[in-house]
Amino acid sequence: MTTNSDISQPFLSNLKTKTASSHQKLESLPVSASILSPNMKMNDYAHYLSLMHDVHTNLEEEIFPLLTDIIDDLKAREKKELLEADLSYLNYTKTNSNRVFNKEKVSTAFALGIFYVVEGSTLGGRFILKNLETIPGLTEEKGVSYFNGYGNKTGSYWKSFLNLLSTYEEEHNCENEIIDGAIYAFDCIHDHFLNTRKNEN
Repeated sequence: MTTNSDISQPFLSNLKTKTASSHQKLESLPVSASILSPNMKMNDYAHYLSLMHDVHTNLEEEIFPLLTDIIDDLKAREKKELLEADLSYLNYTKTNSNRVFNKEKVSTAFALGIFYVVEGSTLGGRFILKNLETIPGLTEEKGVSYFNGYGNKTGSYWKSFLNLLSTYEEEHNCENEIIDGAIYAFDCIHDHFLNTRKNEN
């Protein structure tokens, strides 16, 4: 008997494999590495949160509307307010905001690829949280709400999205378009991280 999960496994494996180099390129940036350092500086942390605020603002304003009929719990996956709470706790004032995703016409499949990348960072955020909680001044209650993600539901949120993504791909035969969207997202975020100057305030 062939199950839905059996059918979807090659797709998810291809998605991970074909985005691996773009993912690694993003993670190798100094700004990405800084939040995993045991000697992380608060201004580096605030800079990272500010960069991710741009990502999530752009995502929630332009990509979410394309997915409202696909992802039932989309509202619960919003992160912009969590980032704003953390930045406020750090007394960080954003002086400008940059658009991260500049593609004019985005299909639903391509949008799901973008969402896959940003939502996947929430899963990785639980790993980063372990380092953040060793930094004086940051606790589970203050300054780390973004990386706390969905708390102990983070894993189940991720699995439910992967199931939805696999089902959508199977029904619409759009593997390449989803992968293209994911690579696009990794590359856009990489360029955003690389080219945005730190706001020293």
